[in-house]
Amino acid sequence: QVQLVESGGGLVQAGASLRLTCAASTQTFTRYAIGWFRQAPGKEREFVADISWSGGSIDLADSVKGRFTISRDNARNMVYLQMNSLKPEDTAVYYCAAVAKIGRIFPSDYDTWGQGTQVTVSS
Repeated sequence: QVQLVESGGGLVQAGASLRLTCAASTQTFTRYAIGWFRQAPGKEREFVADISWSGGSIDLADSVKGRFTISRDNARNMVYLQMNSLKPEDTAVYYCAAVAKIGRIFPSDYDTWGQGTQVTVSS
């Protein structure tokens, strides 16, 4: 079992940066791949990025490539989403999610979710 808590959201202007943190409560953090998703008002939840248990495999949505990076610190049970050059269209509630799976992971595999953190980017 794992519990996830996101933090680091806020209101920023376009072009600014934010770092989101996903803190996991579990003694087996390295069992889990961690993903970031977002949901804007009136839209479906969409995949943003994910990282394998070791950090050796990373995937990013095309819309954030070159601007966002994902990393993890297994000693601290943390996953980070560094968001640079933010745009108004990045405005959404950002969720982290976990799945205990090795190998190829699909967004639909994620089965444990945090409560989300709001990111608002003004123009």
